[in-house]
Amino acid sequence: MNPARYLMAPFWVAALATGAKSFRDNPVIGSETLNRRGLHTSRVKLAHAMAWSRRKRLAHMISAEDRAAFGRDGFVMRSDFLPRDTFERLRDAVLAHPAPAREMIQGDTVTRRFAVDPDFIAAVPEIKRLLSNADWRGLNRYVGSFDQEPLTYIQTILSHIRQTNPDPQTDLHLDTFHPSVKAFYFLTDVAEDEGPFTYVPGSHRLTPERLKWEHEQSIAAATGADRLAARGSLRATPAEIAAMGYGAPRPLAAPANTLVVADTVGFHARGLSVRPSVRVEVWTYGRRNPFLPWTGLDPWSRPGLAERRIPFVWDVRDYLHKKGLMRQPWRDVGVLKPQDPPGLPIG
Repeated sequence: MNPARYLMAPFWVAALATGAKSFRDNPVIGSETLNRRGLHTSRVKLAHAMAWSRRKRLAHMISAEDRAAFGRDGFVMRSDFLPRDTFERLRDAVLAHPAPAREMIQGDTVTRRFAVDPDFIAAVPEIKRLLSNADWRGLNRYVGSFDQEPLTYIQTILSHIRQTNPDPQTDLHLDTFHPSVKAFYFLTDVAEDEGPFTYVPGSHRLTPERLKWEHEQSIAAATGADRLAARGSLRATPAEIAAMGYGAPRPLAAPANTLVVADTVGFHARGLSVRPSVRVEVWTYGRRNPFLPWTGLDPWSRPGLAERRIPFVWDVRDYLHKKGLMRQPWRDVGVLKPQDPPGLPIG
């Protein structure tokens, strides 16, 4: 070990008390010796226990029916989430609005995102009603186990835009080792054969077989060939998932005006699309240090700050990318509308 790595050691150890997940980038988290002795599985069990403890304190924010559905499945799916006329005004306003866009290409799929920032909210005031909806707020908070404002985007998935390997997001995976939330409010119809969000019901809960699988994966993840798994987003085959005691993956075909809120510590994927398709959704993402005992006290959730986080993060990553300190996969593609063709050059 060179001297610089010795200097980093305290930071690597301190990261154990955070949501840091990369086996490859942190030699402590990825240590074969420590993970054989249960380091990874200890973090998993503690993070899950603390998430369920926080959810008990947030249970009043959602209905008993939604709590039961989440406890059983790991997601809540609500059709006709908004009144029809409210939904149509929101959909039409979002789809017609040109805004600064970022895109990333993975395999044969382009993902486009627009920040729901102060400029977007001012131009599309219809989205304020969604963001202030009590069920919307409650489900994002209960599933994520924190009383925090999630990052909110308009997201477009454009599939089969080039002839190459499938999008790696179509592999069943978990996002990280601890509970976290993603929400999908579909503005367009999503058919079962056009890349629906797919989830393994019940896989947000630990089983002895799941912990055994997590232990085995952690031992070799740092040196494995799968880049995403090495960075902490573990992949599993259908056979492995069945061996953990879970059922079959369920594709969540959804008509427009359907909301799905899911814990992405459960196994999930983007379903395969049999044809070129375009899916547009309001998409949220919430993740916080899983070892915090409290539910709130998040300064970044304050009005005036919450809606400015995404442009700030993009700007910081752009700067670090230019300095060669960080990879920025989200390319600025100018001003687009959600259903426009890809802005990235397609080779």
